Amino acid sequence: MSAALIRALGLLTKPAREAHLSGAQTLQHEALLCALQKNQIEMREHLVAGGDLDEARQLLEEVRKEVSWFCSDTEDLTWSFVQECLLLLLCLARHLTSLLEAFNQDPCRAASNPRTPEAAPPLPPDVLSVAQQKTLGTVLQFLVTLGLCPYLAPGVGVGLERRSAFGAAVECAVRRDVAPPCERRLLVTTTVLMEVAAVSSLATLVFTRHLGDLMAALCQLGYRPCRPEGLESSKGVTVEERKSCREALQGLLGRVYQPIVIKELLVLQGGPKVAPGSGGKGGKTLTQTPPWLRRLCGQLLSERLMQPHGVQAVVRAILEGTGGGDSDWRKCDAVAKILATCPQQSLSAESYYRQVCPQVLELLHFRDKVTAGQFQRVATTAALTMVWDQPEFAHRFLLSPLLSPLQHCVAVSEAAHVAEGIPQEGVPEWELTRCVEDVYKIYVVGNRPSGTMLSALGDVVPAIFSLLCFTKQNVSHLRTPCQEILLWYLSHTETSSALSQLKGLCFLQGDGGGVAPGFQFAPGSEGGVRLTRREPISDEDDALYEKVSGEQWRVECLVQLLAEMKDSDLPGDFFLVLLQDLTDLAAEQQEAEQQVDTSTMTLLELEQHLVGCVHGHGQRLALLQTLAVMCEKLPHTLLLRKPTQVVGFIESLLHRACVGVERDSENAVESQTLSMGMGLIATLLSGAAQLSAEDNASMSRLLGPLKQVSQQHPDPFIQELASDLQATIATHGAYRPGSVINAAGWCGAGASTQRASQPKGQNTSAASASASSARTHSMCVDPLQPSQPSLGLLYSSNSFSPHSSSGSAASGPSAPQQNADHGVAESCAEMKEQAQGSACRPPHKDGELSVHKLGGMSARSSVSSAPGPTPQKNLSEWLLEACDPDVPTRAMALRALTHALREGDKEALETRDKVLMLFLENLEHEDSFVYLSAIQGLVVLADSFPEQILQRLLAEYQAGPNAGSISRGRSLETRLKVGEALMRASRAMGDLAPHYGRPLIGAFLSGTRDEDSSVRASCLSNLGELCQRLQFSLGPLAQELSSCLTALIKTEKEAEVRRAAVHVIALLLRGLSDKTTQVLGDVLLELYRALKWVVRTDSDEVAVLHAQLALEELDDIMRKFIFPQQKLEKKIVVLP
Repeated sequence: MSAALIRALGLLTKPAREAHLSGAQTLQHEALLCALQKNQIEMREHLVAGGDLDEARQLLEEVRKEVSWFCSDTEDLTWSFVQECLLLLLCLARHLTSLLEAFNQDPCRAASNPRTPEAAPPLPPDVLSVAQQKTLGTVLQFLVTLGLCPYLAPGVGVGLERRSAFGAAVECAVRRDVAPPCERRLLVTTTVLMEVAAVSSLATLVFTRHLGDLMAALCQLGYRPCRPEGLESSKGVTVEERKSCREALQGLLGRVYQPIVIKELLVLQGGPKVAPGSGGKGGKTLTQTPPWLRRLCGQLLSERLMQPHGVQAVVRAILEGTGGGDSDWRKCDAVAKILATCPQQSLSAESYYRQVCPQVLELLHFRDKVTAGQFQRVATTAALTMVWDQPEFAHRFLLSPLLSPLQHCVAVSEAAHVAEGIPQEGVPEWELTRCVEDVYKIYVVGNRPSGTMLSALGDVVPAIFSLLCFTKQNVSHLRTPCQEILLWYLSHTETSSALSQLKGLCFLQGDGGGVAPGFQFAPGSEGGVRLTRREPISDEDDALYEKVSGEQWRVECLVQLLAEMKDSDLPGDFFLVLLQDLTDLAAEQQEAEQQVDTSTMTLLELEQHLVGCVHGHGQRLALLQTLAVMCEKLPHTLLLRKPTQVVGFIESLLHRACVGVERDSENAVESQTLSMGMGLIATLLSGAAQLSAEDNASMSRLLGPLKQVSQQHPDPFIQELASDLQATIATHGAYRPGSVINAAGWCGAGASTQRASQPKGQNTSAASASASSARTHSMCVDPLQPSQPSLGLLYSSNSFSPHSSSGSAASGPSAPQQNADHGVAESCAEMKEQAQGSACRPPHKDGELSVHKLGGMSARSSVSSAPGPTPQKNLSEWLLEACDPDVPTRAMALRALTHALREGDKEALETRDKVLMLFLENLEHEDSFVYLSAIQGLVVLADSFPEQILQRLLAEYQAGPNAGSISRGRSLETRLKVGEALMRASRAMGDLAPHYGRPLIGAFLSGTRDEDSSVRASCLSNLGELCQRLQFSLGPLAQELSSCLTALIKTEKEAEVRRAAVHVIALLLRGLSDKTTQVLGDVLLELYRALKWVVRTDSDEVAVLHAQLALEELDDIMRKFIFPQQKLEKKIVVLP
């Protein structure tokens, strides 16, 4: 019968061209009415004819008698047509419902359907074919067009005239002045459609296309204000019917997919006054939505929003289907502003934010790549807007739940403190991971700091830092988010808060711990971190070691974190605060030692006093440790970025000196440090750096300490210099005595060495001049013990201090060859200074470095220039300086000659024999700067003249200690240096190695029979470097090479030589790679057996390791040879 009913509906909606209309119609609405009338007559004739339509006719008559809304004497043809369609649809819905109930209650259905994998489930009786669905879709479209839309009030829903041109014909065809009333017609159509939608198969057809019209009808019937009795539009709807319509609307809104409901409500709420794309003044004005409908839609939207998952539904309704681009982020921001604003229909702002804020956080947890980015932007923007507009509610309902896992790490709840022996997690891995990721998204990605956000995050900074310290010891994906969160907080919070947090993190203020007592972080199973109970440690020494090592690791992690803040002044400010705290601790210790009298204390008071002393010593040790790590790990350009920080550093140094003077504990090292600091002030005042008004104002803080030093320091020179500096600062440089200029000169001379070691192009500032002073100050600031001068401190004081005595180390050597322990760092610095074009000075004799000589230097010497790579000298001068006894001068000359050869200097190439002799002679020098420069020169010569130079080097390499005369004999060390030159030359050959490498192989093979094991190992090392570059040229020598290596592996007594032989095989296999089977095919089995022999019998672990690595290389080669990689390629052969 379902097919018969649908066939009857098809007859009603048959197109006009098939209705056999008679005559031409002049108007469109007349043609429509004629077609509707013809279709009704034809459908009735078919029902009366009987046959397969008898059951449908009987059911139709039964339903017609049951309903009370059917009007048989209506004069409106459109409503008569709608009534017939509604009756047939109602018959179909009831018939499908009865069939479905019988199908579900049939006990034989399960027995007749065997539950096998290949058996399909039985088909429900309400399933419709595609053709039937198409017919019903047409019927529903006629019902909505003729029985629902014409009776909607203006502004309710989308009018027919906005949908198609057919709407005008419908308006003309409908007669509203005849029975039944318009409101009754709308109620009947809506009621029948809702009853039809109760069937699941029919509900899909109704809701997918006509949900908006149905919702508009229910809104009008249930919520439209009552009209006066005289108006026709208010007739026919009772109070009970209005109530039922409201209930039906609420049921419909809760039944349909919420994003679709929200879209339709937004459409019903109304759009712009002018039609889109109509072009302003000439546009067609749209009918405005009635105020009652706008209020109703707003209330319904607010209800949708405040439901569970309502925020997600609103976001999906607005953003679904967007393809990204400029409009995408604008929509995201608009949705975020909607979510952050409390609607007027809400009972209270507190209840609204209590319900919405958790849903906003849930938007951050989507993993779908398509929607995750949009949802994250909406959630971040909404959260930040809430924080700015409603900080109190945002802190309670948004930030506190967001940071709660980290807060639990700091203070674990009582429920987590279970009985001992029962393991329980304080915070699970997934919760902690989600928390860190959410904080990163809102704080770092959102990047809109506010006081509320910074205050909430500051409470959990210790926990995040502890988490960062743990992740730096393990592999975890939380390391980068934690570091970025901390950097964001330190960059945006106030300086005082940041400094307080930093002091707490390194245990200088408070406990500094970020984990609750008895708990610790542990690795998670998915690369995250979880908080677990700590196993008790019974051994006190182990517990103390773990505590000390943990604190040291936290300090190192903190310094690494500060090293990332390259564009911030915070590291320098923190450094200055620590120096000031160090001075204060020294003063407090002095006062405590002077005032405390323990003889009159009771035992309890004495115990408390000792505990306080121990705590104070612990604070001092933590402070010294932090300062030491900062001075070691952080560059001076980060610690002292601007002149005000340099002034702050000098101020702390002067205060430290004042404390030492008051305690009468000033020693030589502290006096030297103080003199360097005052020399740095003089350098700043002499114009080494551009000083602003703020910098000059900051220098006024030095007047008090300088005055105290000038009056109380025991050294007359320091007193005089402090007094002169005080006068210079007070007059803003107008008065500048000679001692200030001299101090700037010797301080600039000390700084020039450091500037010479800086990369080319780096700006020179006052901070660079204070580097050595900062290091020195950090080495001698321990208030607990007398300062011990270290190597770097002695070097600084002996080189630059005005108190250097005549017996101190000289600035340059006086012997032809400098002793190894005579200031290697000083020689290196002088050579770098000369390499960058500094003025060449003759070497001083012992005791000639004095204050007067340094004071005669110009103040401009403190500012480094930017010269070329080498000073401009003639080749003859470089040749003479290559024989100079001064080590830096000789090394500089050798490098200059190498540079000239590399650049193809004509004069240098013509005198290559003399240059070669110089390089060979300097190989015997014991200083590494000299002989390494000579080796580099020989490599460049060999690259330019390979045949001549390689033959000469081979001759020198083969000439042993007893070969011929003493002049040709070479020591063992010199031979190794020549071998190094040959090895580097073979590396530089590249593709020419097969041509020039044959003589080298012979020499290296001969060297494997040398009496000295070091020479044999050196020859094997050079042989491996050369052979891996010979490729197919190694083929004729493969047998000889294999025999040599195999014999050495099995007969050599020295472990170093056996290691080298095995390493040669590994280099051969690595260099030949895929060509191994072609080049070493005849000896490959022999080499394989030799390697296996080493693995099984050799007692040296290093040789065994080399053999295992070589076997792995051979295994990869043979796998590729036996199982070549499959390539999808097609060969095309051209036939002759």
